[in-house]
Amino acid sequence: MNETPLRVRAEIDLAALRANVRALRARAPRAEFMAVVKADAYGHGMVPCARAALQAGATWLGTATPEEALALRAAGIGPDEARVLCWLWTPGGPWRQAVEAEVEVSVSGMWALREVVAAARQAGRTAKVQLKADTGLGRNGCRPDDWPELVEESLKAEAEGTLRITGLWSHYACADEPGHPSIAAQSTAFAQMVAYAEDAGLRPEVRHIANSPATLTLPDSHYDLVRPGIAMYGVSPSPEVGVPADFGLRPVMTLTASLALVKQVPAGHGVSYGHHYVTPGATTLGLVPAGYGDGLPRGASGRGPVLIGGKWRTAAGRIAMDQFVVDLGGDEPDVGDAAVLFGPGDRGEPTAEDWARAADTIGYEIVTRIGSRVPRVYVNEQPDPTDVRAQR
Repeated sequence: MNETPLRVRAEIDLAALRANVRALRARAPRAEFMAVVKADAYGHGMVPCARAALQAGATWLGTATPEEALALRAAGIGPDEARVLCWLWTPGGPWRQAVEAEVEVSVSGMWALREVVAAARQAGRTAKVQLKADTGLGRNGCRPDDWPELVEESLKAEAEGTLRITGLWSHYACADEPGHPSIAAQSTAFAQMVAYAEDAGLRPEVRHIANSPATLTLPDSHYDLVRPGIAMYGVSPSPEVGVPADFGLRPVMTLTASLALVKQVPAGHGVSYGHHYVTPGATTLGLVPAGYGDGLPRGASGRGPVLIGGKWRTAAGRIAMDQFVVDLGGDEPDVGDAAVLFGPGDRGEPTAEDWARAADTIGYEIVTRIGSRVPRVYVNEQPDPTDVRAQR
């Protein structure tokens, strides 16, 4: 572990990530596990987190963009170590590179099917393709009315050896709201679209629809594969589903800064841009050298919590690009002392969910938006004896 003091650092506990994977696998013991590592593993660092998840029993990795998928392969995570699915394509994307790297690609419509078929022919390889069904989310995916054509044309391409359909999948809109009527509607639609494809002759290796909240709360949705994302990093998909500890999960990221200045100021002293905070009396101010340039939400100005000297404080006034100020109420910690913005919460520090409430957003955004200017410091990189791939 790097002990060099840093302006701000995101400590990533890979032992916690591995434990989270094991806890999630235990909730879907008959399904394979896809570790979703898109968006730089939700801000945690894609390659180290992918490797840790594989150590704990994941067999698939999921990415949004083809660039992410190809970066995994370039990092040395080969097809024999993990299957990789990439689902967010645009016309003219690097289809051939993906086919040659044995990245499995998601197809939601005829334009994409045509492009991947052409790329497979150019490469002289059989493309691995998964068909995505829009069962009600309204984003990517093929609508039921267009499904027969996509299935029929996929079967033709499979018959000529151009591609192999390895999976059928979809995504829930409201699985993070237990009891929402769309959950049952989407589950029924997915079952019907899978049945249609299989009756037509497709033989997928995996069928999957379960994201983090569905993995945690909807066992009937697990099918052959589950796709946890945010839950793998120890952040709850929503307060309605439960807090991480309810599911045996632990937040993986701890964000800490070193106080850059502590000074005494009189009553009536304005603080930060716009003077939205004015000191009510003589006090001490502490300067936390992190701001929205590092990914902190400016919308949490005046509310963002931080633990300094064992006490919760809140951002006094506006969060600026590189820094924010806290009113220390007369306390005088040393310059260089730790300001813990969020972490697991079991040492009294705020959590990512606390910042989400302060900014009127979700925990996903808080961890994912922590930018590249913040060094990731990885701890517990080596697995313990319980992290054995043979557990699969």
